[in-house]
Amino acid sequence: MELVTDVAREQTRARYPDAEGYVDRNGVRVFWESYGEGPTTFLLFPTSPISQSRLWKAQIPYLARHYRVLTFDPRGNGRSDRPQEAAAYGYWEFVEDGRAVLDAAEVNRAILTGLCDGGGWALMLASTHPETALGVAAIAPCVPYLTRGHPNYAGYPFDEPLDTDAGWAKWNIHYWRRDFRGFLEFFFSQQLPEPHSTKQIEDCVAWGLGTDPETLALADEEAPLPWSSAEEAEAVCKAVSCPVLVIHGELDACQTRERAAAVAALTGGTLVGLEGAGHLPQARHPVKVNLLLREFVESLERRAP
Repeated sequence: MELVTDVAREQTRARYPDAEGYVDRNGVRVFWESYGEGPTTFLLFPTSPISQSRLWKAQIPYLARHYRVLTFDPRGNGRSDRPQEAAAYGYWEFVEDGRAVLDAAEVNRAILTGLCDGGGWALMLASTHPETALGVAAIAPCVPYLTRGHPNYAGYPFDEPLDTDAGWAKWNIHYWRRDFRGFLEFFFSQQLPEPHSTKQIEDCVAWGLGTDPETLALADEEAPLPWSSAEEAEAVCKAVSCPVLVIHGELDACQTRERAAAVAALTGGTLVGLEGAGHLPQARHPVKVNLLLREFVESLERRAP
């Protein structure tokens, strides 16, 4: 497959893809990449369009030495399309994008891995298509209604003009339209509270600028949620039959430990808390996360008949 990576527009990578392409679902093209040739495959889900598949850049070189790794840009960012209808950003759309990437790469089963929204999408795919899931590794998983959301998002209305831009008042469409970069700089400084995180914050802001306020609002505030009650959220988690690893940073400013613990309990999974880590441990604590992922694979191999 011909590689189309535009190296002139991005930082030099530690590992370049072996194959890449697009899947097309209902007229929306989603860009995907494949690295490595190991017998076990990781499907690394993206998170919301506030970022793109490069958020896994600290995992890809290591994992690709031992496994096959699939990534894809979320609709709304990176090299994927940016549909302008809220319905195109529903949770199930991202789940089906992931399944389409598996089909395009001719992979039957994978370790479904995701961060935040992507962790929720990995769980949803495992619950509805168990034949695709060797295991699920969910970092700070977002599962709407499973538990109360993080209080950071509850202080201010999203779509009303405010008389302040202080703190989490920046989670507001009117502020986004005035100073989108300012919002991204604030948001990622909260998600990366660890000292000496300047480079990771700069990366995340650059990836966030790959979308725009209107697209991000469609995806994060206006798109339909996959269910409407805690009972439905619990049912999805309980339907996951494969082994589950949940990783959660103790300083997470986006998803609560209560939610991570609930996912682990309902799936019969293992919860690993990372002291001193924020919402993006795969970026700020990559060695720890990479080793946890490898240990997870090895635990699955020991369970196999």
